[in-house]
Amino acid sequence: MIQVEIKKPRRRVADVSILGTTQLHLRNPYVIAWWSATVPGFGHLLLSKYLRGYVLILWEMIINTQAKINLSMVYAFTGRFEMSKDALDLRWMLLYAPVYIFAIYDSYRTTVDLNKTYILAEREKAEYTTFKIGPLEINYLDKRTPWVSVIWSFLMPGMGQLYIHRIATAFYVLSVWILICYQSHVLEAIHYTLMGDFTKATTVAKAEWLLFMPSIYFFAIYDAYTNTVENNKLFDKEQAQFLKSRYQMQNAKKMLKEMRG
Repeated sequence: MIQVEIKKPRRRVADVSILGTTQLHLRNPYVIAWWSATVPGFGHLLLSKYLRGYVLILWEMIINTQAKINLSMVYAFTGRFEMSKDALDLRWMLLYAPVYIFAIYDSYRTTVDLNKTYILAEREKAEYTTFKIGPLEINYLDKRTPWVSVIWSFLMPGMGQLYIHRIATAFYVLSVWILICYQSHVLEAIHYTLMGDFTKATTVAKAEWLLFMPSIYFFAIYDAYTNTVENNKLFDKEQAQFLKSRYQMQNAKKMLKEMRG
């Protein structure tokens, strides 16, 4: 008797856990590399390489502030070039460049590889969990509105990720945002601005920390929107695959029997 070995799929396009939904999908390598250029680690978060992304973002904030890179950029943007050169700390600056370039290169290379892996995984059509329940959380595939993610991210970075159940990324982005707001004194500057005390507002604000804000703010919006769209696609794809496997063959067999009968 010949035994047929059933091979397990080598790749899956998605994984649903209590911390979030991780999936493979096609991405533009240049877009990912660009986000890594804005802040090292952002590109890796978009690729769902969370540990590497978290470490690189933390590294960027520590080395950047120690090397006074943002402060030097502020001086350069305002035409104070001598102060820009004097502000830089070369001991930390020389540590910054290699990792910065690596983050861009690695995110681009990884995107190309994951795109290939996604195509192979799509051909295998391996099943994946769509519902996960644990003592602390419940996660499941469903459809959500992308623009709602944008609105929540607009109000507070990290809330859009929380809306689509990207728990770890949501709290990490939120923590980074709170740290930047505190260190930059941006809320105090806004308060003094509303009171009409513009001199006090410009004095209290820390420009080197303020430069981090646009990147993290718009990244949170972009990440929440794109992942909401891709999660909706994943939901539709899984639903179609389930209906085909459950009903299509049965209907075909029934129709054949009716034709023969």
